[in-house]
Amino acid sequence: MKTINQLFDNNRNWAESIKTSDPDFFEKLANQQSPEFLWIGCSDSRVPANQIVGLLPGEVFVHRNVANVVVHTDFNCLSVLQYAVDVLKVKYVLVVGHYGCGGVRAAFENSDNGLIDNWLRNIKDVQHRHQDQLTPLSDDDARVDRLCELNVVSQVANVCHTTIVQNAWSRGQQLSVHGWVYSLKDGLLRDLKCDVSGPDQISEAYRVS
Repeated sequence: MKTINQLFDNNRNWAESIKTSDPDFFEKLANQQSPEFLWIGCSDSRVPANQIVGLLPGEVFVHRNVANVVVHTDFNCLSVLQYAVDVLKVKYVLVVGHYGCGGVRAAFENSDNGLIDNWLRNIKDVQHRHQDQLTPLSDDDARVDRLCELNVVSQVANVCHTTIVQNAWSRGQQLSVHGWVYSLKDGLLRDLKCDVSGPDQISEAYRVS
């Protein structure tokens, strides 16, 4: 079992290894943050954003919550999104879920999980809307994995429905939103092919005029 002191030892070793390979790395990192990617992912400790896509610190701006949910009343997530789009001028928003997500499974099951059930209700809404896709599947594991995918697609839409993203498009800013899912079994990402790069790709009901 690792102790707190071991974490500090790890940190010193990591910093030394970085400085050995790139002596100016931390000076450059301290002077500017200019990522092109915003990663909206799950809080799961097995899904580290930078490592999965081989990016260094400073190259990806990250927001994480249970089951990678984007809700129009979540000012934490919206504040991250606005800073990333309006200030950092990211070019890509990546909504990344993962198979076997505990939050998605908890939403799928009807047990009482306490306070978090209020958060997971957003995923149950996705489950309800797509029950026709989930019911025919062979078992609950397959249904949960499909719900992980459907949840990502739904959250991509939620990102695009924000005034933050639509205002960026209206002023001609290059910005696209993508939905991916990560497999813990092989470490690979799967593109769910739900990319959106302009208001013409979303329902008229959600467009900001």
